[in-house]
Amino acid sequence: MFSMIKTWRALKARGVMGINQRNAEYVLQYNNRRYYPYVDDKIVTKERALIYEVNVPEMYGVISSESEIKYLPKIIGDRTEFVIKPAQGAGGDGILVIADKFDDYRYKTVSGRLITIDEIEYQISSILTGLYSLGGMRDRALIEYKVTSDPIFKSISYEGVPDIRIIVLMGYPVMAMLRLPTRQSGGKANLHQGAIGVGVDIATGTTLKGTWLNEIITRHPDTNNDVSGVALPDWDGFLELATGCYEISKLGYIGVDMVLDEEKGPLILEINARPGLNIQIANNAGLAARTYRVEKHLEELKAAGIEKESVKERVAFSKEWFDAKNTF
Repeated sequence: MFSMIKTWRALKARGVMGINQRNAEYVLQYNNRRYYPYVDDKIVTKERALIYEVNVPEMYGVISSESEIKYLPKIIGDRTEFVIKPAQGAGGDGILVIADKFDDYRYKTVSGRLITIDEIEYQISSILTGLYSLGGMRDRALIEYKVTSDPIFKSISYEGVPDIRIIVLMGYPVMAMLRLPTRQSGGKANLHQGAIGVGVDIATGTTLKGTWLNEIITRHPDTNNDVSGVALPDWDGFLELATGCYEISKLGYIGVDMVLDEEKGPLILEINARPGLNIQIANNAGLAARTYRVEKHLEELKAAGIEKESVKERVAFSKEWFDAKNTF
C-alpha cells in the first residue's frame, strides 16, 4: 500500500498525467461535445481542414450507401494507388491501402496481396454497415490519396507509413511522438498493435528514445537501426499544422495525427478528442507538467488583456518551454 502511494507521489511530482486526470481536467473541461463530430468523422474533419486551407490527403470520393458502390470505378478512374477507409473508424481498422494495379480486375495491396474489385466492394459494404465504426453505427467509406512516406523513415520503419502525433492544448503543442510501424503491427502505426512510439523534441523536431510494447528501446526491432537522433524535416510545418487544428476542431485538448509525404510534405490525417497517454513514456516526461505551464500562460495573457496569440506565437512559446532538456 505504502509502495503504491510512494509511486503515485513520484509520478505526480514528475507531472505525469493519468487517465482520470486527462478525462476530468482536460477532455471534459476543454472539449465541448457538440464539436466532437468535427473530429470523429474523418470526412467532416477533411472538409473543415480544406475550409481553413490546411493540407490533407486529397479526397477522391465518398460512398455513403450500397447503391453508390457502383460508382467506385468512376471514383478510382485510372489511379493505381489509393486508400479506402471508414469515416468513423478507430485504431486503423477497416483501412484498405492499394499500392498498385495488377490487371483490369485486380489490384495489389501495400502488403503485396492481390485483391479483386469484388473484394474491394465487399470491404466498402462492410464499412457502410458500421463494422469498423465507433459504436457500430452505419458509416461512410472515404476514398483518398495514398501517402508515400518520406525516404527519411526508410531505415527506421517496417512497411506502412509512420505518423506523428502532437498533443495540443488550447492551440499550444505540448508533446510530440513519432509512431513507427513494425512487422508485429502489420505495417500499421498503431501502438496497441505493436508499433513503436518515439518521443520527439518539441523544440527541434529531433527524435528521442522509443517505447515498444511498454519497454524503452533505442533501435527498431525489424531494421535494427537507431530510432533516436533523427531530425524530422519541416518540423515547424508540423507544429503549425497541429496548432491550427485548435481552430479547425474547436476542441481545446486534442491529439493531431500527421504524416510526411514524399512530395506534399506534412499532411493531417485525423484529429483525436481523446488522445492516449503513452506519449509520456516515449518522451520520458509528464504531460501535466506541460499542460499546467500552458494554463499558466493563458492566465497571464488574460491578465494582460490578450485574447489569443497567433499560430506562430503559440509555436514559439511551445518550442521555448517544452525543449526536451527543460525539466521546469
